[in-house]
Amino acid sequence: MAYWLMKSEPTTYSFADLKAAKNQTTSWEGVRNYQARTMLRDRVKNGDTVFFYHSSCDEPGVVGLARVVREGYPDHTAFDPGQRYYDPKSDPDKPRWFMVDVKYEREVPRLVSLAMMRDEPRLADFALLRRGNRLSVLPVSDQHAAVILELAGV
Repeated sequence: MAYWLMKSEPTTYSFADLKAAKNQTTSWEGVRNYQARTMLRDRVKNGDTVFFYHSSCDEPGVVGLARVVREGYPDHTAFDPGQRYYDPKSDPDKPRWFMVDVKYEREVPRLVSLAMMRDEPRLADFALLRRGNRLSVLPVSDQHAAVILELAGV
């Protein structure tokens, strides 16, 4: 089992939206970065834990936990001109973009804010905290996952 941090703006899709979704499950579509796409396609596996991270908000941070319930498959929103994430260069026969499905697991007792993570020496080399890191999907090491879970009160 691996750990991942997945970012979403709460005004676009929040952890509460995931909790309220049918079967508390959603597809993680719209990733349009090749590095993040490759992780979704090749590395994210069923049963992996997801740290659901709210970004671009007053207090960004980890707000809950989810579980991967479907491994990478073509992101169908890339093929539909009516979709927000349409990509005219993406071909259904040779898809460019991939997504996974995630299922709500639980809210964390305490928000693990970006500020808390920056102040935690054990997270000093955590990918999220690297200058210029804008990826929406990030791997989380077992050691960093343990620290985040501890900070969250899980």
